[in-house]
Amino acid sequence: MLEELKKEVYEANMLLPEYGLVTFTWGNVSGVDREKGLFAIKPSGVDYDKLTPDDIVLVDFDGNKVEGKMNPSSDTATHAYLYKMFPTLGGIVHTHSPYATSWAQAGRSIPCYGTTHADYYYGEVPCVRCLTAEEIEEAYEFNTGKLIVDEFIAQGKDPDAVSAVLCTNHGPFTWGKNPVAAVHSAVVLEEVAKMAYRTELINPKVQPAPQCLQDKHYFRKHGANAYYGQGN
Repeated sequence: MLEELKKEVYEANMLLPEYGLVTFTWGNVSGVDREKGLFAIKPSGVDYDKLTPDDIVLVDFDGNKVEGKMNPSSDTATHAYLYKMFPTLGGIVHTHSPYATSWAQAGRSIPCYGTTHADYYYGEVPCVRCLTAEEIEEAYEFNTGKLIVDEFIAQGKDPDAVSAVLCTNHGPFTWGKNPVAAVHSAVVLEEVAKMAYRTELINPKVQPAPQCLQDKHYFRKHGANAYYGQGN
């Protein structure tokens, strides 16, 4: 069932080691079929050099395994809640990529210091708080997804305009219109995190880029009046 989706998700997962975003098994990609209400996700703890398309697991939006011989990713409940609450998402990525995870472990959002960031994310990439002991004990992965959604709603952030988030003491999640787009966001996030870190080393007093510059770069690539590239 959903063999094309499983193949797509497998291929997206294989991009993570290709782009240097994962060490060992520290990451996963999923992709969704909205009509069937199912998503495909990497199995838990399987080495990338041993992963095959047949290993990809199908899961419903409540996190129940529908098809697959292995257990789905331990982050499945997070993916499920994000798909349920953010209906435009077509793919989700979780990694422990070094620079983005360093910002997450520091409990800091990534400010928009320049146009590279502004081209992809409208404003800072938020870092949500650490879960409480009760939230961790009760339903860790589900509550991770709930915290992300709650924070985006509270801050008035559009998940289509900010396709990334950091979880304090944990790491990044990214998403997109499909699994490959979600990986693209994960690659960009790691580069943006690296640039922001180096920027603060060079100038500890640096301030975010002017809002007019952020607006110019974001909206020339996104929205009704976008003119970047050949498709507009």
